[in-house]
Amino acid sequence: MIKFLSLLSRYEAAEFSQLEAAELLGVGERTFRRWRQRYEEEGEAGLLDRRLGKASVKRVPVDRSEEVEALYRGRYAGFTAKHFHEHLVRMHGFKWGYTWTKTFLHGRGLLEKAPKRGAHRRKRERRPLPGMMLHQDGSRHMWLEGRPALDLIVTLDDATSQIYSAFLVEEEGTASTFRALAEVFGEHGLPLSLYTDRGAHYFHTPEAGGKVDRSKPTQVGRALAHLGVEHIAAYSPQARGRSERVFQTLQDRLVKELALAGIDTVAAANRFLREVYIPSHNARFAVAPTQEGSAFVAISGVDLCEILCVQEERQVGNDNCVSFNRLKLQIPESPLRAHFVKARVKVRCYPDGTHAVFHGPRCLARYDEKGALQEERKAA
Repeated sequence: MIKFLSLLSRYEAAEFSQLEAAELLGVGERTFRRWRQRYEEEGEAGLLDRRLGKASVKRVPVDRSEEVEALYRGRYAGFTAKHFHEHLVRMHGFKWGYTWTKTFLHGRGLLEKAPKRGAHRRKRERRPLPGMMLHQDGSRHMWLEGRPALDLIVTLDDATSQIYSAFLVEEEGTASTFRALAEVFGEHGLPLSLYTDRGAHYFHTPEAGGKVDRSKPTQVGRALAHLGVEHIAAYSPQARGRSERVFQTLQDRLVKELALAGIDTVAAANRFLREVYIPSHNARFAVAPTQEGSAFVAISGVDLCEILCVQEERQVGNDNCVSFNRLKLQIPESPLRAHFVKARVKVRCYPDGTHAVFHGPRCLARYDEKGALQEERKAA
């Protein structure tokens, strides 16, 4: 006010124009003119901000703020501010901004402020196209209330962070890897590369913490090589930073969403993941690729199930049976030959636990998870 009065007197003394006086005050010429008129009509009282003492129209009503506090203390306890705000908007018709929600939770002592971040580290650039690199990893965690820890197997794209496959299993291994790859390859096609850790089902590592031995591929390595997909090994958690950050989000959000939905079985959780959570997660967190197009290679005329499975060679015994994982697989009569005693055959074990015996390219028989012939079971 003092500065305005000083400039007003100098303006009236014609020392400078109205535009120059406004520039010295840091306001527009119209504002200076309006202030001058109000001062002439009401004196110094006319220069007071008329918004003082009045409630903002944007202010959250008291009853709504009490409702927000009750919801967080009860139904959404432990949610992050962002996760909680998304539920407020989607489920409870909340129309105010995220900043208010975060500040309100901090002010009421319901949520602690996040610690200050450390020094900035430059992240590896994403691949420009979807399908150039996929990440696959598992995270063991208490995903379901009242149940022991389970492994969540996630396959996502490096270019977009879009999750293509996610499901819970008792233990991560070769079967879960083949199941995830079958889901992704069958829907999207073959990627150029797959990036994983050095788990025993992915790579053979002679020395703990050392380099992988490419001359001794695992079942997963054999299948990827057969399909022409490059298999890249990560040598540190930081190298898998993109998937590690996704798991941090999942361990916070997914656990709360499963509990909120009252899900306590693996089958229901996997259905919820497939039908509800993954689409909403991708809509919220996936980013657009830097280039248009796709690097996925379409496949046709290839039965992925016969590639993405465990394959081991065996010799048929004198009883015309094949021993595999404590099972006796009886080879039935075949028009190819009288018997297969001493013949070298390949046994395939599929992710669902079923088996098959092949002699060259021909399938001799298929068996259930207990080793019983499927044809005989169907006939019975």
